[in-house]
Amino acid sequence: LIPETCLAFPYRHRTHRNKIRFQTSGFRFQENNIRDYRKLRAFELADQLVLAIYKCTKSFPKEEMFGLTSQIRRAAVSVPSNIVEGCAKSSQADYSRFLEIAYGSVCEVEYQLSLAERLGFLESQSAKETISLANETGRVLNGLLRSLKSDS
Repeated sequence: LIPETCLAFPYRHRTHRNKIRFQTSGFRFQENNIRDYRKLRAFELADQLVLAIYKCTKSFPKEEMFGLTSQIRRAAVSVPSNIVEGCAKSSQADYSRFLEIAYGSVCEVEYQLSLAERLGFLESQSAKETISLANETGRVLNGLLRSLKSDS
């Protein structure tokens, strides 16, 4: 568990003798409000996508290390990262916003994979398999987003 001092939000307050004392806001996390990202199919697929992207990009040309290789890896890591961060948010609106960002990153990965294939950095079969995984991840995320919007 996180120490209570880490969960409090300190702020300054001047006392009548011009001394500064610190108080806490009393904010506490409620364990039952935090969603478990590990139970989401979207997270499982996004995690598999990251591993597949890292495997695919190992064979990219060295001159692309700071170009397409870096860009596609960052976009791929962004997908599960935003799902996890969204699950930690207390409001439904914040949760949905982070899932939308994750969906945008999946779309970015799909384009970058097709670009890598057209540039000859990826074999056709490897590109098709990884793009298929990205498509499935996007579909599941989109379904989750639609279900959240219908609930609100």
